Amino acid sequence: MSDEATAQVASSAATRIAVEGNRRVEADTIRSYFKPGPDGRLDQSALDDGLKGLIGTGLFQDVRIDSAGGRLAVAVVENPVIGRVAFEGNKKIKDEQLSAEVQSRPRGAFSRALVQSDTLRIAEIYRRSGRYDVHVTPEVIDRPNGRVDLVFRVEEGTKTGVKSIEFVGNVTYSASRLRDVIRTRETNFLSFLASNDIYDPDRVEADRDLIRRFYLKNGFADAQVVAALTEFDPDKKGFLITFKIEEGQQYRIGSVDFRANIPGFDPNWLRSYSRVKAGALYNVELVEKSVEEMQIEASRRGFSFAVVKPGGDRNFDAHTVSVIFNADEGPRIYIERIEIRGNTRTRDYVLRREFDVAEGDAYNRALVDRAERRLKNLDFFKAVKIATEPGSSTDRVILAVEVEEKSTGDFSVSGGYSTSDGALGEVSISERNLMGRGLFGKVSVSYGQYSRGASLSIVEPYLFDYRLALGLDVYYKQQLQNSYTSYDVTTLGFSPRLGIALREDLSLQLRYSLYQQKVTLSDAYNNCNNNSANTSLSYNPTPAYIREVLGGADPTNSSGSSYYGYGCYADGETSLPVRKELADGAKITSSIGYTLNYNTLDNTRNPTNGLLLDFRQDFAGVGGDVTYMKTTGDAKYYTPLVAEIVGLIHLQSGVLSKLGDNELRMLDHFQMGANLVRGFATNGIGPRDIGYWNMSESGDALGGTKYWGASLELQMPFWFLPKEVGLKGAVYADAGSLWGYQGPTSWTATGEVNSPACPSCGLQYDDSKIIRSSVGIGLIWASPFGPLRFDYAIPLSKGRYDTVQEFKFGGGTSF
Repeated sequence: MSDEATAQVASSAATRIAVEGNRRVEADTIRSYFKPGPDGRLDQSALDDGLKGLIGTGLFQDVRIDSAGGRLAVAVVENPVIGRVAFEGNKKIKDEQLSAEVQSRPRGAFSRALVQSDTLRIAEIYRRSGRYDVHVTPEVIDRPNGRVDLVFRVEEGTKTGVKSIEFVGNVTYSASRLRDVIRTRETNFLSFLASNDIYDPDRVEADRDLIRRFYLKNGFADAQVVAALTEFDPDKKGFLITFKIEEGQQYRIGSVDFRANIPGFDPNWLRSYSRVKAGALYNVELVEKSVEEMQIEASRRGFSFAVVKPGGDRNFDAHTVSVIFNADEGPRIYIERIEIRGNTRTRDYVLRREFDVAEGDAYNRALVDRAERRLKNLDFFKAVKIATEPGSSTDRVILAVEVEEKSTGDFSVSGGYSTSDGALGEVSISERNLMGRGLFGKVSVSYGQYSRGASLSIVEPYLFDYRLALGLDVYYKQQLQNSYTSYDVTTLGFSPRLGIALREDLSLQLRYSLYQQKVTLSDAYNNCNNNSANTSLSYNPTPAYIREVLGGADPTNSSGSSYYGYGCYADGETSLPVRKELADGAKITSSIGYTLNYNTLDNTRNPTNGLLLDFRQDFAGVGGDVTYMKTTGDAKYYTPLVAEIVGLIHLQSGVLSKLGDNELRMLDHFQMGANLVRGFATNGIGPRDIGYWNMSESGDALGGTKYWGASLELQMPFWFLPKEVGLKGAVYADAGSLWGYQGPTSWTATGEVNSPACPSCGLQYDDSKIIRSSVGIGLIWASPFGPLRFDYAIPLSKGRYDTVQEFKFGGGTSF
C-alpha cells in the first residue's frame, strides 16, 4: 500500500475495515487487531501492529492489507485444521511421550512454523536418548473441508553413545579413578542394561561439578575443571569427552578457630560441632556439614538469625589452610508461609513434617537445605526444589516447595543360589508411600530348597508427628534339613520396633520379639530305641550304648580301655540336644532388645571409605519359655589405599549369657562357619557332637556362647575391564573362634540316653578354643542380575572336627 493511500485511510476515523477470505475466524475478531490511536486514527504503526498480531496467532497462512478509494481491506488465508497427529517409525520412544512434547494438536490450526519447531523437538528428544542419527520428516495429508492430517515419520537410526572419556591435567588421581566419580559412562557390551553411556550435555555439566567436588573433598582447595570438551566422531559413531583439570596443591588443615560478632554468643559453643580437625586433609564437605550443624545449634540456643560462614587463609608454602568459623547476625527474615506444589498423591503433611521450621519462624537457610535433602531421601519424587519468593513485606519470604511425583510401588521377583541355602525364589510387593501417607509396606513370599517363608512389614516413619519410626514385622520361616543340619526348624512370630535417628550418622532401634520355634525330625534321624528292657521292637532294638573293647580305636581314649559303642547310632541318629528340643515341643521366646548403629560410609552399596558400627543386645525372658542375654558387636572400616585399592577391616564378636535357672537351648547358641571364617562350611566350626566320629559321621553343630572374628581384606578393580562390568577382586585373611557350648549334655527321659544299658552316658562333644584361620581370594560382581560373590579360601588352622568348604558362592537378583 502506498504512503499516499495509507495517509488517506489514516485520515478518517470512521474508515470501515473489510475482511475477506475468513471462514472460521469471525470478522470482528480480525478487526479487533487494528486499534486506533488516542486520536481515533489508524496510522501506519497501528496497521503494522495489527498485521503482526494476526500473523502471530498462527491461524493464517497469509495476511494482506489493501486500500482502494479510502477503504481498508484485510485479506486472509486461514490455516487448515489438524484432524490428527500421528507418528510412524518410532520404536524406542512411545507415541504418548512424543504427543506430550509436540505443540501441534488435533483440532488446532496447522502452522508450518509450529510443525518445524515440533520436528526439531522430536529430534532433540531422540538425541538426548543417544540417537544422533535420527531423521524426522513431517508429512501433511490434505483432507476435505479445510482439514489436514499431520504425520511425523521418524528414522531412529542407531544408538550413538559415549565412546571415550579422557582427562587432561590429572596427576594425583588416575583417569580410571575419576571415571568412578562421574555419572557418564563409556559404551560397552553391558550398556544395553543402562542409559548412562548416552551423551547428555546436562549430565556432562553435572559431571564437571562432581569432579570438582571430589577434588575439594580430598584437600585440593584450588581445583578447577576448566572445560568439558565434547566431539562427535563420525568414524566411531559416538562422542569423545575430554575433561580439562587444574588440580592445584593439596592442603591440610593448619588450625581451626571460632569467632562470633553477636552479643551474648559464645563461639566455643560451635567447637563440638566442627567436623574438621587440625592436621587432617582439607575437606569442603566436612566444612559445609560443620556450618550446617553450627547454624542449627545457634538457632536452638535462641540466636535464630545467626549465620555461620567459614573463612580460611592459605599458607602456600606449607600447603595448609587455617579455617575460621564466623558467627554473625543475619538479616531478620521470617517465613510467611510454606507452599507445596506438584504433589498430586502425597499428602501435604508428609512433606511439611520434614521441615524443622514452620510458618512464622525465622528463616534459616541451613534448616531449609536439610529439609530439601530429607525430601529427596524419601525417594517419593523425581525432583525436589525449594525456592524463596518475596512475601507480603520486605522481611517476609515464601518457601515454594516444587516436587514432581514418581511411582513408589515395586513388584519384584527375586531368585538366587548359595552353597548354604541352595536355590531360593522370592516374590514381593512393596510400597514406599502407602496411600500417600508416607507409610512403608511390604509383603513377600519365598520358597527354596532349604528355606521357605512369608513376611509382612509395615513402617510408620513419624509416630505421633515425631521423628520416630514405628515398624511391625510378622513372619513365618521354615529352615529345612540339609547338608549342614539334620533337623527342621519352624519359626512363627512378630516383632514391633521403634527407630530413633539420634543424628544423621547415628541411630537407635528398640524392639520386642515374640516367636515360637519348633523342631521336627525325619524318621531316619529319630528311629533309635535306647531302652534295653524293650525287646518287642521289630526294628533295631539294640540299645544305643553297648560296652565294647576296641583297644584304643576311640579317638578320645588313648589308653586303650573299653568304652561305650554306638549300636543304632550307626545309621546316623541326630544329636541329643536336637532330640530333646523335639521332645520338649514348641517353645515361645519373648525378648526385648536394642541396636545402636553408627554409619559414616560414603556409599552403602559399594563403600570405599567410612565406618559402620553395629551393637546389639537382646534379653529373653519377658514371659515365654526361654531366658538369655545375647550381645553382639560388628565393625567394618573401609579406607582407600593406592591405585583404587580399598582396604577393609572387619571385627565381630558375641556373647550369650544365661539368665535365671533355665538352661540355654541349643537353638539359641551362635552358629558360625563362613560368616566368621571363610573356608569353612555353614555351621562348620565350633562345638560339635562327636558321638560317632570314628564311623566317619559328622555330628550336629551345637553352637557356642562366645565368638570373635577378625578379617583383613583388600578389594581392587580389574583395571583392564570397563567399570560398568562391575567386577572386583579381593584377597583376604580371616581368623576367629567359637566356643562355650552350654546346652543340654544328658537326658534322663524314658528311652533316651542314661538308659539302663548306659546309666552314665551323655553327650560327647568337642569344645576346643582353637583359633581357626584362612586365606583366600574372592570375585565380587555387581551384576545386572544382582550382587554376586565367589570365594575360594584355604583354612590354615582348624579344629579336629570342623567341616571345611573351600568354595562358596552366593547371590540373587530382582527383575
